[in-house]
Amino acid sequence: MEITYASSSTSDIASSLGSMGSSRQVKVIPLQHPYNSPSPSSSSFFSLFLRIPSWPRYRSWIQWVELFLPCARWIRNYKWREYLQLDLSAGLSVGIMLVPQAMSYAKLAGLHPIYGLYSGFVPVFVYAIFGSSRQLAIGPVALVSLLVSNVLSSIVDSSDELYTELAILLALMVGILESVMGLLRLGWLIRFISHAVISGFTTSSAIVIALSQAKYFLGYSVDRSSKIIPLISSIIAGVDEFSWPPFVMGSIFLAILLVMKHVGKSNKNLRFIRALGPLTAVVLGTAFVKIFHPSSISVVGDIPQGLPKFSIPRKFGYAKNLIATTFLITGVAILESVGIAKALAAKNGYELDANQELFGLGVANICGSFFSAYPTTGSFSRSAVNNESGAKTGLSGIIMGIIVGCALLFLTPLFSDIPQSALAAIVVSAVMGLVDYEEAIFLWRVNKKDFLLWIITSITTLFLGIEIGVLVGVGFSLAFVIHESANPHIAVLGRLPGTTVYRNIRQYPEAYTYNGIVIVRIDAPIYFANISYIKDRLREYEINTEGFTKRGPEVEKIYFAVIEMAPVTYIDSSGIQALRDLHHEYKTRDIQMALANPNQEVLQSLARSGVLELIGKEWYFVRVHDAVQVCLQHVQELNQMPKKDDAMKPDEKLRFAQRIWKQRKENLSAEREPLISHMP
Repeated sequence: MEITYASSSTSDIASSLGSMGSSRQVKVIPLQHPYNSPSPSSSSFFSLFLRIPSWPRYRSWIQWVELFLPCARWIRNYKWREYLQLDLSAGLSVGIMLVPQAMSYAKLAGLHPIYGLYSGFVPVFVYAIFGSSRQLAIGPVALVSLLVSNVLSSIVDSSDELYTELAILLALMVGILESVMGLLRLGWLIRFISHAVISGFTTSSAIVIALSQAKYFLGYSVDRSSKIIPLISSIIAGVDEFSWPPFVMGSIFLAILLVMKHVGKSNKNLRFIRALGPLTAVVLGTAFVKIFHPSSISVVGDIPQGLPKFSIPRKFGYAKNLIATTFLITGVAILESVGIAKALAAKNGYELDANQELFGLGVANICGSFFSAYPTTGSFSRSAVNNESGAKTGLSGIIMGIIVGCALLFLTPLFSDIPQSALAAIVVSAVMGLVDYEEAIFLWRVNKKDFLLWIITSITTLFLGIEIGVLVGVGFSLAFVIHESANPHIAVLGRLPGTTVYRNIRQYPEAYTYNGIVIVRIDAPIYFANISYIKDRLREYEINTEGFTKRGPEVEKIYFAVIEMAPVTYIDSSGIQALRDLHHEYKTRDIQMALANPNQEVLQSLARSGVLELIGKEWYFVRVHDAVQVCLQHVQELNQMPKKDDAMKPDEKLRFAQRIWKQRKENLSAEREPLISHMP
């Protein structure tokens, strides 16, 4: 069968319609019906396999290298005079910031501080090679450290060697999952988690992290927990053991850090002060301990000197217990790292592939696990400093790694006298920026539903723990997505005065409708989850037409239902069956359905299913206005019935109208060529 299109001009159609007993002529744009042709999705699906053998022909060897080693992109175009000084400055600033932060976050994770330095060494170099972001600074972060501590402390005591081995195994599992998701291009899955969930989760997590560091300020032990009530109860229970010296020292360091951070943010010429904050706290604290030797101030203790040695992660028998946390940490990595990486890429004028970024993070974690690193990801604070310091390429990350390497080789003997309260102050100052109360205020003003989601996620994270908080937040986020998808927006359209434009009558009260015609727009794909809602709304709009400004001939009921399908990007088999059922329902009530502006894929689906023929090809239109004008011609003819017909019973009048429409269709077919003709 060959597809051909009618050669009838617009004037032919207009004259045909105009010759049917009406003085008005309707100008209709012919709709091209791609009947029985392969769907775009099918053709693109098969063409994908056809294009696979041709990929090598369209990629040069340089492009292949850049695909597997993203660092080649900036190495090949590196501007030494312009970029080198900026990258060196940024790398030094963030490297100096990373050393004390890495030790602090390792303590938060329940690990010896040396593992924080290990986690800020090898993964940084690997990411500089395989990562696609040029400003992202990866390494240990507070949120991931808390997750590691929360899950491992429920398995084994933090003083046990097994605790460290499981943290390293967790880095390997996270890296594998991130790499697989990157290779399979599954980064899009995280889009289903709303920003309100992320903000609520990070806010509550920041509060829990800050409270977990209270023991270093108060001078006595506090129970390890990811829930706020056990933490507060433990803090209150041990108040008799309160010690002034660590509290005063920790408070002073925290004040210094906050002031330096504020000065660095508010004055562009003093941005380096923000990066020097953690180092300042460590240096001052170490100097105080070395000079006065206070017995009430706990210190880090001995730190092994030298670079990490290669070793394969062990204890795979515990992998099953770590699966849930692996997915959770990977989700946090995508939200935190990929999110800020994309924002920095947009700010610096280059494109970033989220899936390639995820793969780079995965490779960094895998390689890091072979050198005693625990899970790492991108850091908000360090990435911000890196960008503000003018980092242009991944060379700044390599400089960071060199700084950490030098610290491991030469400076670890000096770290033994670092006060625990100084490291705790670094953690608290870092997570205070994650308390996003401004987002809650914004959501309250803009969208109460998102504000509710923020509140639910925050409360569950605080009182039920991080894992449950994430699951509840994601669950509600998906529930909102499903609800919106199953209950799409459907609008009754009216014509704006003096135009041929049809808009939502709720939004434009001046728009008017026509007697006997209801015009509806479906603002979503039609598929199995929303067909029931769509059918209910269409029935409702058919019956309830009061309150609208109406024009045209006076008739007692709806005779035409015009559905604008421009926003309908897809229709599945259930949606097609729903249109069949709706057509039959309308037919029993003597209502004709008309479809306006369906896209090519939807039109092909309707053609293959027979709905095109069922409704009638003459009832498909390019514009809503065309459909309304044709329907209006029919309504006018119904209104011009002889007065004696007014005495007819309603069912007789309906049958009379059906005969008129049938006669019109026969006249139209005789006078003009159809829009589609089938050639053998």
